[in-house]
Amino acid sequence: MSIRTRFAPSPTGFLHLGNIRSALFPWAFARHHGGTFILRIEDTDQERSTREAEQAIVDAMAWLGLDYDEGPYYQMQRIDRYRAVLQDMLARGLAYRCYTSPAELEALRTEQMARGEKPRYDGRWRPENAANRRPPDGVAPVYRFRNPDDGVVAWHDAVKGPIEISNGELDDLVIARADLSPTYNFCVVVDDIDMRITHVIRGDDHVNNTPRQINIMRALGAIPPVYAHLPTVLTQTGEKLSKRYGARGILQYRDDGYLREAVVNYLARLGWAHGDDEVFDVDQFVAWFDLDGLTSSPGRFDPDKLKWLNHEHLKRLAPDALAERLAPFLAAAGIGTASGPPVSRVAALLRDRAPTLVDMAEAARYFYQAPPVDRAMLAGQIGPANRKPLDELLGEFKDVDWNRNAIGAAIKGNAARNGLKPAQLMMPLRALVAGTLGTPAIDAVLELVGRDATRARMTAGLMNE
Repeated sequence: MSIRTRFAPSPTGFLHLGNIRSALFPWAFARHHGGTFILRIEDTDQERSTREAEQAIVDAMAWLGLDYDEGPYYQMQRIDRYRAVLQDMLARGLAYRCYTSPAELEALRTEQMARGEKPRYDGRWRPENAANRRPPDGVAPVYRFRNPDDGVVAWHDAVKGPIEISNGELDDLVIARADLSPTYNFCVVVDDIDMRITHVIRGDDHVNNTPRQINIMRALGAIPPVYAHLPTVLTQTGEKLSKRYGARGILQYRDDGYLREAVVNYLARLGWAHGDDEVFDVDQFVAWFDLDGLTSSPGRFDPDKLKWLNHEHLKRLAPDALAERLAPFLAAAGIGTASGPPVSRVAALLRDRAPTLVDMAEAARYFYQAPPVDRAMLAGQIGPANRKPLDELLGEFKDVDWNRNAIGAAIKGNAARNGLKPAQLMMPLRALVAGTLGTPAIDAVLELVGRDATRARMTAGLMNE
């Protein structure tokens, strides 16, 4: 069997970490099995759907590398197909026109609840119940699927295991409105049949839709796909991750300097596991992924864990690759690099200290721009014991071989001659040259900053100290 999966978002808002998993897992399943991954935009909610949201879906998937083999298909472009299927179902007695008004439905609901019953449509306009009834004048009907009266809908969910729902719990679902616009559950079934979907991997908020979709699918003579309903992603305090509760758009992580590899890695671990493996690349994930690794327990979004994971992936990148990723963030921060050290060397020096590309870009600023003189910082680092040794070091730096080893030896030699600990010179050098006390090894920093810039910054700082 050729595997065919799909991602079918509604373009009514941004994609966040909780719902992009419904793209990641079917994409990985299709790639693992050499199958086909389809993007389908479910845009029948025209009041809430926007072009901006559609583009955000495509852009987010492109950034994460979730390439699709077919699509994007748009449901609004398939309206004629849905209406043709509806007419066929009416002709075959699988669907019927219902003239029940909203007021009648509300009254029915109230009566049922008063009797302690589950509210549900009572089938009053089924053909066998309305054989001698004349449709009311001026009322446009909705169209309902004639659900089976007896038996159960049963399926083996690839995540949740066996699920069984009595048909007596399901009423006759509205599959098209009075204007013949199709409803969600009807469109999904027709799409999944037409696109030959073999596996539906989606959030478990769709579990209640599944028995209805299975019944419609079977009525149309199709074999239902395998369903895998993913557990909900929660916030750290237990709410469902959403725009209201802590969710951010996927592309915001891109803009905040996260690597796509890290986000995919983190998403994969929200509801799936491969032994105890924590840090892995996309190719490893695809090679390992299968449905039996999915868990039924809700995952909790931990922003600190995501940042840690991003740092791990940053440290894995080769210097040249890291420099390529860092370059646009340097540009966005207004940091020109043409006259400074190679970005690859700066990135290699900073990657152990910066968890995101935004952090790294800001940490790199002093390699390319002289920091402002911070008198308060200098006052805390320069005193009678080390003021003269710093002047001496300024002179020594004029002639020392400008490489890390020679610079480090000069600093340590000066400290030893003046009865100081090396840190008594290294910390003020950080303040003078970098404008911060938190840098990598100062000899490595000075090597990249360069002899002339180092001496100029020392001179400016010592004069203003």
